[in-house]
Amino acid sequence: MNTKTGFIAIVGKPNVGKSSLLNNLLGEKIAIVTSKPQTTRTKITGVLTKEEKQYVFIDTPGLHKAKNKLGDNMVKAVNTSLRDIDEVLLVVEPMGNINKSELDLIELIKKQQLPCALIINKIDLLKDKESLINRINEFTALHNFDAVIPISVLNNDGVDRVFHELDKHLVESVHFFPDDTLTDQPERVIVAERLREKILLNMQQEIPHGTAVVIERMREREDKNIIDIDATIYCERATHKGMIIGKGGKVLKKIASEARSDIESFLDCKINLQCWVKVKEDWRNKDGLITNFGLSFKE
Repeated sequence: MNTKTGFIAIVGKPNVGKSSLLNNLLGEKIAIVTSKPQTTRTKITGVLTKEEKQYVFIDTPGLHKAKNKLGDNMVKAVNTSLRDIDEVLLVVEPMGNINKSELDLIELIKKQQLPCALIINKIDLLKDKESLINRINEFTALHNFDAVIPISVLNNDGVDRVFHELDKHLVESVHFFPDDTLTDQPERVIVAERLREKILLNMQQEIPHGTAVVIERMREREDKNIIDIDATIYCERATHKGMIIGKGGKVLKKIASEARSDIESFLDCKINLQCWVKVKEDWRNKDGLITNFGLSFKE
Protein backbone atom coordinates (compact mmCIF):
# COMPACT_ATOMS: atom_id res chain seq x y z
CA MET A 1 0.00 0.00 0.00
CA ASN A 2 1.44 3.38 -1.06
CA THR A 3 1.05 5.75 1.85
CA LYS A 4 0.33 9.45 1.48
CA THR A 5 0.70 12.38 3.87
CA GLY A 6 -0.41 15.97 3.83
CA PHE A 7 0.57 18.84 6.14
CA ILE A 8 -2.29 21.32 6.37
CA ALA A 9 -2.24 24.71 8.09
CA ILE A 10 -5.54 26.13 9.31
CA VAL A 11 -5.26 29.93 9.38
CA GLY A 12 -7.52 32.95 9.73
CA LYS A 13 -8.31 35.90 11.92
CA PRO A 14 -9.40 35.25 15.54
CA ASN A 15 -12.77 33.65 16.27
CA VAL A 16 -13.65 32.39 12.78
CA GLY A 17 -13.88 28.75 13.87
CA LYS A 18 -10.41 27.37 13.13
CA SER A 19 -10.26 25.22 16.27
CA SER A 20 -13.84 24.04 15.80
CA LEU A 21 -12.97 22.98 12.26
CA LEU A 22 -9.88 21.11 13.49
CA ASN A 23 -11.91 19.23 16.10
CA ASN A 24 -14.57 18.39 13.52
CA LEU A 25 -12.05 17.07 11.00
CA LEU A 26 -10.37 14.94 13.65
CA GLY A 27 -13.63 13.70 15.13
CA GLU A 28 -12.15 14.48 18.56
CA LYS A 29 -11.74 17.60 20.67
CA ILE A 30 -8.09 18.65 20.69
CA ALA A 31 -8.18 22.43 20.49
CA ILE A 32 -10.24 24.37 23.01
CA VAL A 33 -13.15 26.36 21.67
CA THR A 34 -14.81 29.51 23.02
CA SER A 35 -16.52 32.54 21.53
CA LYS A 36 -13.64 34.74 22.66
CA PRO A 37 -10.92 35.71 20.16
CA GLN A 38 -7.31 34.56 20.57
CA THR A 39 -8.35 31.38 22.39
CA THR A 40 -5.58 29.36 20.72
CA ARG A 41 -2.13 30.54 21.82
CA THR A 42 0.20 28.01 20.23
CA LYS A 43 0.40 25.76 17.21
CA ILE A 44 -1.61 22.63 17.93
CA THR A 45 -1.01 19.62 15.72
CA GLY A 46 -3.84 17.17 15.13
CA VAL A 47 -3.28 13.91 13.25
CA LEU A 48 -5.84 11.81 11.42
CA THR A 49 -4.97 8.59 9.60
CA LYS A 50 -7.43 6.97 7.21
CA GLU A 51 -5.89 3.77 5.86
CA GLU A 52 -3.09 4.90 3.53
CA LYS A 53 -3.79 8.63 4.05
CA GLN A 54 -2.42 10.68 6.94
CA TYR A 55 -3.54 14.26 7.46
CA VAL A 56 -1.41 16.41 9.76
CA PHE A 57 -3.35 19.54 10.75
CA ILE A 58 -1.73 22.59 12.28
CA ASP A 59 -4.18 24.86 14.09
CA THR A 60 -2.68 28.31 14.55
CA PRO A 61 -3.53 31.29 16.74
CA GLY A 62 -5.68 33.88 15.00
CA LEU A 63 -3.54 36.48 13.28
CA HIS A 64 -3.96 39.78 15.09
CA LYS A 65 -2.06 42.90 16.08
CA ALA A 66 0.17 41.91 18.97
CA LYS A 67 -0.25 43.94 22.16
CA ASN A 68 2.39 42.17 24.27
CA LYS A 69 5.23 39.66 24.02
CA LEU A 70 2.81 36.74 24.25
CA GLY A 71 0.99 38.22 21.27
CA ASP A 72 4.28 38.48 19.39
CA ASN A 73 4.79 34.74 19.97
CA MET A 74 1.32 34.00 18.64
CA VAL A 75 1.86 35.99 15.43
CA LYS A 76 5.26 34.34 14.94
CA ALA A 77 3.61 30.93 15.26
CA VAL A 78 1.20 31.79 12.44
CA ASN A 79 3.88 33.03 10.04
CA THR A 80 6.20 30.07 10.53
CA SER A 81 3.36 27.54 10.36
CA LEU A 82 3.21 28.11 6.61
CA ARG A 83 6.65 26.62 6.04
CA ASP A 84 6.74 23.18 4.42
CA ILE A 85 2.96 23.05 4.11
CA ASP A 86 1.13 21.05 1.43
CA GLU A 87 -2.06 23.09 1.68
CA VAL A 88 -3.51 26.02 3.60
CA LEU A 89 -7.10 26.29 4.74
CA LEU A 90 -7.95 29.98 5.06
CA VAL A 91 -11.02 30.16 7.28
CA VAL A 92 -13.21 33.26 7.02
CA GLU A 93 -16.66 34.35 8.06
CA PRO A 94 -19.51 34.90 5.58
CA MET A 95 -20.09 38.52 6.51
CA GLY A 96 -18.25 41.67 7.59
CA ASN A 97 -15.34 43.57 6.09
CA ILE A 98 -12.16 41.80 5.03
CA ASN A 99 -9.65 43.00 7.62
CA LYS A 100 -5.92 43.63 7.48
CA SER A 101 -5.08 40.28 9.11
CA GLU A 102 -6.84 38.44 6.30
CA LEU A 103 -5.21 40.60 3.65
CA ASP A 104 -1.80 39.91 5.22
CA LEU A 105 -2.46 36.16 5.21
CA ILE A 106 -3.46 36.21 1.56
CA GLU A 107 -0.30 38.13 0.66
CA LEU A 108 1.79 35.62 2.61
CA ILE A 109 0.09 32.72 0.81
CA LYS A 110 0.74 34.40 -2.54
CA LYS A 111 4.36 35.13 -1.70
CA GLN A 112 5.06 31.51 -0.71
CA GLN A 113 2.94 30.22 -3.65
CA LEU A 114 1.03 27.86 -1.37
CA PRO A 115 -2.00 25.84 -2.45
CA CYS A 116 -4.91 27.36 -0.54
CA ALA A 117 -8.59 26.58 -0.15
CA LEU A 118 -10.95 29.29 1.06
CA ILE A 119 -13.22 27.93 3.80
CA ILE A 120 -16.24 30.14 4.45
CA ASN A 121 -17.50 29.02 7.84
CA LYS A 122 -20.73 29.88 9.67
CA ILE A 123 -22.95 29.83 6.57
CA ASP A 124 -25.79 28.88 8.91
CA LEU A 125 -25.85 32.57 9.89
CA LEU A 126 -26.71 33.71 6.35
CA LYS A 127 -30.26 34.56 5.34
CA ASP A 128 -29.85 34.16 1.58
CA LYS A 129 -27.50 32.68 -1.02
CA GLU A 130 -26.87 36.03 -2.69
CA SER A 131 -24.85 37.30 0.26
CA LEU A 132 -22.73 34.13 0.10
CA ILE A 133 -22.08 34.71 -3.61
CA ASN A 134 -21.05 38.29 -2.84
CA ARG A 135 -18.69 37.05 -0.16
CA ILE A 136 -17.10 34.54 -2.50
CA ASN A 137 -16.60 37.27 -5.11
CA GLU A 138 -14.94 39.55 -2.53
CA PHE A 139 -12.28 36.98 -1.67
CA THR A 140 -11.75 35.49 -5.12
CA ALA A 141 -11.03 38.98 -6.43
CA LEU A 142 -8.00 38.98 -4.12
CA HIS A 143 -6.61 35.53 -4.94
CA ASN A 144 -7.16 32.55 -7.22
CA PHE A 145 -7.98 29.95 -4.55
CA ASP A 146 -7.70 26.25 -5.38
CA ALA A 147 -11.19 25.77 -4.01
CA VAL A 148 -13.93 27.71 -2.26
CA ILE A 149 -15.86 25.64 0.27
CA PRO A 150 -18.80 27.12 2.22
CA ILE A 151 -19.37 25.17 5.44
CA SER A 152 -21.04 25.24 8.81
CA VAL A 153 -18.93 23.47 11.42
CA LEU A 154 -21.76 23.95 13.90
CA ASN A 155 -24.18 21.98 11.71
CA ASN A 156 -21.51 19.69 10.22
CA ASP A 157 -22.54 20.97 6.81
CA GLY A 158 -20.05 20.71 3.95
CA VAL A 159 -17.08 19.61 6.08
CA ASP A 160 -16.75 16.36 4.10
CA ARG A 161 -15.93 18.47 1.02
CA VAL A 162 -12.83 19.73 2.83
CA PHE A 163 -11.38 16.21 2.84
CA HIS A 164 -12.14 15.86 -0.88
CA GLU A 165 -10.04 18.98 -1.50
CA LEU A 166 -7.24 17.92 0.83
CA ASP A 167 -6.88 14.57 -0.92
CA LYS A 168 -5.76 16.40 -4.07
CA HIS A 169 -2.70 17.71 -2.24
CA LEU A 170 -1.52 14.62 -0.38
CA VAL A 171 1.94 13.45 -1.45
CA GLU A 172 3.35 9.95 -1.53
CA SER A 173 5.31 9.64 1.68
CA VAL A 174 5.78 7.58 4.79
CA HIS A 175 3.45 8.46 7.64
CA PHE A 176 5.21 10.82 10.01
CA PHE A 177 3.17 9.72 13.04
CA PRO A 178 1.99 6.30 14.23
CA ASP A 179 -1.44 5.60 12.74
CA ASP A 180 -3.20 5.82 16.12
CA THR A 181 -1.76 9.28 16.93
CA LEU A 182 -4.32 12.02 17.56
CA THR A 183 -2.04 14.90 18.54
CA ASP A 184 1.59 15.71 19.23
CA GLN A 185 0.61 17.61 22.37
CA PRO A 186 1.50 16.01 25.73
CA GLU A 187 -1.43 15.07 27.96
CA ARG A 188 -0.41 17.77 30.42
CA VAL A 189 -0.82 20.43 27.73
CA ILE A 190 -4.26 19.16 26.72
CA VAL A 191 -5.35 19.03 30.37
CA ALA A 192 -4.10 22.57 31.00
CA GLU A 193 -5.95 23.81 27.92
CA ARG A 194 -9.21 22.14 28.99
CA LEU A 195 -8.97 23.97 32.31
CA ARG A 196 -8.13 27.27 30.59
CA GLU A 197 -11.15 26.81 28.32
CA LYS A 198 -13.43 26.72 31.37
CA ILE A 199 -11.83 29.92 32.67
CA LEU A 200 -12.52 31.58 29.32
CA LEU A 201 -16.12 30.39 29.34
CA ASN A 202 -16.80 31.50 32.91
CA MET A 203 -14.94 34.81 33.07
CA GLN A 204 -15.67 38.08 31.32
CA GLN A 205 -13.72 40.69 29.37
CA GLU A 206 -9.91 40.81 29.62
CA ILE A 207 -9.31 38.62 32.67
CA PRO A 208 -9.24 35.25 30.87
CA HIS A 209 -6.56 36.40 28.43
CA GLY A 210 -4.36 37.34 31.37
CA THR A 211 -4.46 33.78 32.70
CA ALA A 212 -2.18 30.82 32.16
CA VAL A 213 -2.56 27.29 33.47
CA VAL A 214 0.36 25.12 34.55
CA ILE A 215 -0.06 21.46 35.52
CA GLU A 216 2.29 21.04 38.46
CA ARG A 217 1.60 17.34 39.05
CA MET A 218 -0.19 14.59 37.17
CA ARG A 219 0.14 11.15 38.69
CA GLU A 220 -1.92 7.98 38.49
CA ARG A 221 -2.66 6.19 41.75
CA GLU A 222 -1.24 2.69 41.87
CA ASP A 223 -4.23 1.04 43.52
CA LYS A 224 -7.06 2.86 41.70
CA ASN A 225 -7.95 4.13 38.24
CA ILE A 226 -7.66 7.72 39.46
CA ILE A 227 -5.25 10.45 38.34
CA ASP A 228 -4.32 13.20 40.79
CA ILE A 229 -3.82 16.53 39.02
CA ASP A 230 -2.50 19.70 40.66
CA ALA A 231 -3.01 22.84 38.57
CA THR A 232 -1.96 26.43 39.14
CA ILE A 233 -3.86 29.24 37.46
CA TYR A 234 -1.71 32.35 37.03
CA CYS A 235 -3.25 35.77 36.58
CA GLU A 236 -1.83 39.28 36.32
CA ARG A 237 -3.51 41.15 39.19
CA ALA A 238 -4.62 40.47 42.74
CA THR A 239 -8.10 41.76 41.84
CA HIS A 240 -8.24 39.17 39.05
CA LYS A 241 -7.31 36.46 41.50
CA GLY A 242 -10.26 37.39 43.68
CA MET A 243 -12.62 37.33 40.73
CA ILE A 244 -11.40 33.93 39.51
CA ILE A 245 -11.84 32.46 42.99
CA GLY A 246 -15.14 34.21 43.58
CA LYS A 247 -17.05 34.68 46.81
CA GLY A 248 -16.51 31.64 48.98
CA GLY A 249 -14.56 30.04 46.15
CA LYS A 250 -17.77 29.66 44.13
CA VAL A 251 -16.36 30.63 40.70
CA LEU A 252 -13.23 28.50 41.02
CA LYS A 253 -15.28 25.51 42.13
CA LYS A 254 -17.51 25.87 39.06
CA ILE A 255 -14.49 26.15 36.74
CA ALA A 256 -12.81 23.13 38.33
CA SER A 257 -16.00 21.06 38.25
CA GLU A 258 -16.56 21.72 34.54
CA ALA A 259 -12.90 21.06 33.76
CA ARG A 260 -12.91 17.84 35.78
CA SER A 261 -15.82 16.43 33.78
CA ASP A 262 -14.19 17.37 30.47
CA ILE A 263 -10.77 15.98 31.43
CA GLU A 264 -12.27 12.71 32.71
CA SER A 265 -13.93 12.25 29.32
CA PHE A 266 -10.63 12.91 27.55
CA LEU A 267 -8.50 10.67 29.78
CA ASP A 268 -11.25 8.07 30.21
CA CYS A 269 -10.75 7.75 33.96
CA LYS A 270 -11.60 9.49 37.21
CA ILE A 271 -9.48 12.45 38.23
CA ASN A 272 -8.88 14.35 41.43
CA LEU A 273 -8.32 17.95 40.33
CA GLN A 274 -6.89 20.52 42.74
CA CYS A 275 -6.59 24.15 41.58
CA TRP A 276 -4.70 27.10 43.01
CA VAL A 277 -4.66 30.71 41.81
CA LYS A 278 -1.46 32.82 41.93
CA VAL A 279 -0.52 36.30 40.73
CA LYS A 280 2.36 37.01 38.33
CA GLU A 281 2.05 40.66 37.36
CA ASP A 282 2.29 41.49 33.66
CA TRP A 283 3.49 37.95 32.84
CA ARG A 284 2.51 38.29 29.18
CA ASN A 285 5.38 40.74 28.71
CA LYS A 286 8.01 38.64 30.50
CA ASP A 287 9.92 36.20 28.32
CA GLY A 288 10.97 34.02 31.24
CA LEU A 289 7.42 33.49 32.46
CA ILE A 290 6.07 32.96 28.93
CA THR A 291 8.67 30.21 28.53
CA ASN A 292 7.96 28.72 31.95
CA PHE A 293 4.27 28.55 31.12
CA GLY A 294 5.06 26.66 27.92
CA LEU A 295 3.84 29.46 25.65
CA SER A 296 7.04 30.51 23.92
CA PHE A 297 7.33 29.69 20.26
CA LYS A 298 10.21 27.53 19.14
CA GLU A 299 11.34 27.39 15.50
